[in-house]
Amino acid sequence: MVQKAKILLVDDRPENLLALEAILSALDQTLVRASSGEEALKALLTDDFAVILLDVQMPGMDGFETAAHIKRRERTRDIPIIFLTAINHGPHHTFRGYAAGAVDYISKPFDPWVLRAKVSVFVELYMKNCQLREQAALLRLQLEGGGKSAVGDAKEPTGLLAELSARLAAVEEQAEALSKQLDDDSADAAAVATAAHLERKLTGLRRALDALEPGADSGAPSVPSQN
Repeated sequence: MVQKAKILLVDDRPENLLALEAILSALDQTLVRASSGEEALKALLTDDFAVILLDVQMPGMDGFETAAHIKRRERTRDIPIIFLTAINHGPHHTFRGYAAGAVDYISKPFDPWVLRAKVSVFVELYMKNCQLREQAALLRLQLEGGGKSAVGDAKEPTGLLAELSARLAAVEEQAEALSKQLDDDSADAAAVATAAHLERKLTGLRRALDALEPGADSGAPSVPSQN
């Protein structure tokens, strides 16, 4: 089974969290609540999240300060943050949100369909990155384990390469479809950049696999970095 992505919802008002859950429940992912910036940072210590929906105005640690802490941590700095705010103080206030590391800045009341669509894009990108890490792990197994499968059973190198190639092809096809969807929808620049980064990593992994094929030039191929 494909593991569900986790989405972190941060708001000090329970009714707002309930509304977000109602909007995002159709995505069929795992929704995690946090009622403060401190609680959000604690959740981020142990779990991986596809995207964070972060309220700007909260008592104590506000959204801007919370985002700053998230971006300072190596483990969490690449998680997309969507700021939600009930106030609008003009361009300066919006700029502060982007400067804090947000990929989007949405004023309340927002269109539920738009919010759900934006979140779904980052969930899809997260899932594709998870699949890519799995392919990279299998490739490392081929390079380091002498052709053994993930469960330890012996497998012919050519058979494992064919399996890896087929799995990678499926991810490449899905990533290409997602990129076309982003182009068609004129999506946020951050989402487009993330998709392009994913495609570059896929290209590197494909080259490494091709180098392992019989008849390819000898020499150890490099496994693409996951950063």
